Amino acid sequence: MASTSAEIIAFLLTISGWVLVSSTLPTDYWKVSTIDGTVITTATFWANLWKACVTDSTGVSNCKDFPSMLALDGYIQACRGLMISAVCLGFFGAVFGLVGMKCTKVGGSDQTKAKIACLAGLIFILSGLCSMTSCSLYANRITSEFFDPSFVAQKYELGAALFIGWAGASLCIIGGSIFCFSIAENSTTPRRAYAYNGAASVMSSRTKVHTSVPADKAPPKHFDKNAYV
Repeated sequence: MASTSAEIIAFLLTISGWVLVSSTLPTDYWKVSTIDGTVITTATFWANLWKACVTDSTGVSNCKDFPSMLALDGYIQACRGLMISAVCLGFFGAVFGLVGMKCTKVGGSDQTKAKIACLAGLIFILSGLCSMTSCSLYANRITSEFFDPSFVAQKYELGAALFIGWAGASLCIIGGSIFCFSIAENSTTPRRAYAYNGAASVMSSRTKVHTSVPADKAPPKHFDKNAYV
């Protein structure tokens, strides 16, 4: 029962993490920068993995999509690939996790389901690592440009999408680890052995009765003729 509850908790954690990671990919604010006036914010610059935009004080946004994928910086291409891989791995992890849980009717025996659940845990851990690496790589580029005194272009700060990605990756790794522990718990669970004693036959029971009779009480084989009088 405890293993089933742990698997349900792990499944909820991993699904929540996968949803957060998936929502991070199209989120706008991966990096953000503002230009403040004396009273109001005059402009807000923000960018993600697909486009760069600017929003003025009236709320009007002007965006420009990245023109060429091959002309992009290497870190943006790496972040795109890692985030797409994280989303795809999370989908397959959810399918394997649903099959490998004990509370479902598919998947075969308990040992087979435990192996499938362990595989789902490994996939979710890999998905979380991909998302964690992507967000960390993007954040490292932002911080290195921000603290570089020789960098004269527009400097950005960390956006909300990075924190959402880190949170989703952490949930995937935690839930995947719980899934992996399920196979160890199933392997240490002792099995009960039931011995079956077949019904004794009539001849064997009679043999036991005759052999249990003492020798001094056995009926005599030869009788005197007076015994019949």
